[in-house]
Amino acid sequence: MLEMNVSKYIVRFLGAVGLFLGLTGASMAAGANNMVSYKEDVYPIIQYRCLGCHKAGGAGEMASGLNMETYEGLMKGTKHGAVIMPHNALASTLVRLITGEAAIRMPHNAKRLSSCEISTWKRWILQGAKDN
Repeated sequence: MLEMNVSKYIVRFLGAVGLFLGLTGASMAAGANNMVSYKEDVYPIIQYRCLGCHKAGGAGEMASGLNMETYEGLMKGTKHGAVIMPHNALASTLVRLITGEAAIRMPHNAKRLSSCEISTWKRWILQGAKDN
């Protein structure tokens, strides 16, 4: 009788472990599909919200040295240093600027980025800020 109860619990335990592993694998696969692409997700935000100023000869490029026309320009940063810290959104100056107070927030004198746009930037940085 005791063996039957132990066997029943072992079967339940193994079933629970299998379910957990199945769900974890599914969520990991879903996470892989949620990769943020620089070309498809980030650059369109840059084109629409940043290149008015942060292009060659633009006011933002002249003031800060940040030219966002290319991935290389973005990763080079400003004359004061990098604005993107791959894998660390909190340490990335760009995230502080797009989420900051109105006096320093980017874009200057324009509508703030949407929560979706900000989330895209943060996720891309957390995923390594790849040129993908």
